[in-house]
Amino acid sequence: MAAIPPPVRPITLNEIRAARERIRDVAIRTPLIPLLHGTGAPEIWLKLENLQPINAFKIRGAANAVAMLDADAKAKGVWTISAGNAGQGVAYAAREAGIPCTVVVIETAPETKIERMRLLGAKLVRAPFDACWMAMEAREFPGVEGTFIHPFDDQDFVTGNATLGLEIMEDLPNVHTVVTAIGGGGLISGVGSAIRALAPDVRILGAEPETAAPGSVSFAAGEPRVFEGWQASFVDGAGGKSIFPRMWERMRDVVDGSIVVSLDEVRRAMRIVAEKTRVIAEGAGALGVAAALSGRAGDGPIVAVVSGGNIDLKKFAELIL
Repeated sequence: MAAIPPPVRPITLNEIRAARERIRDVAIRTPLIPLLHGTGAPEIWLKLENLQPINAFKIRGAANAVAMLDADAKAKGVWTISAGNAGQGVAYAAREAGIPCTVVVIETAPETKIERMRLLGAKLVRAPFDACWMAMEAREFPGVEGTFIHPFDDQDFVTGNATLGLEIMEDLPNVHTVVTAIGGGGLISGVGSAIRALAPDVRILGAEPETAAPGSVSFAAGEPRVFEGWQASFVDGAGGKSIFPRMWERMRDVVDGSIVVSLDEVRRAMRIVAEKTRVIAEGAGALGVAAALSGRAGDGPIVAVVSGGNIDLKKFAELIL
């Protein structure tokens, strides 16, 4: 029987600071560097979460969620659902804790990410996107046992993600806008929670691909909505079919809206980041950069969170050349 999740509640600064200490030996403090793009767009800074041990921000939330489990929950092993980055995060944290991990893998996940999860010791169960999306809401999947760690709708996971917001404000206190990708909403609600508490005037914006932008229609309606016409794309680490009502509760008070970018804008952002900084950003990792470069995120300084860099190099070259 699936566990009933606790009610959604705000995340406090004390919780975020405690999480930072808790995950210090697993997740690194990533650099914040200027993007000297030369395109006439605003001053843009890159928060390089692609430099984490798993090359994605998910290690923050996963490490905190695993560390917060009690002995009985750990003894059962853990499982999660993922297109790749959350699965890597939970698998990495589980390996560090010495407990088994299973990942229900969305069948559209790139082979690069699947292989990385396998190398981290995770048992993999492949399933269609719709089945995985339903399982994330139901918090159970046929034949999979253990303690479920939700890849975004989990208080401890979001709190771990929020540590990223602390670092941004410490490194660039005059930031005007912070832009992150919206997938399930765990990254932006975590970052938004930290920054709202420290600097309420800083704008928090999401970035989504034109093929999967439930955040944009949800903010337009003022309530969680399904995105009609969802399509799979190379932006596999972000852009769901809907915003879960519980995640809308987390996001609505700490996020100011979402910018929808075209796939061509994402490719351009990936290319500019590679050319100017020699950094590899996967599709989802380049969403915030694409939004900032478009001018639709407003004046700088803007911090674009490069949420991940897990992409097959051949595919990366095909997309940017």
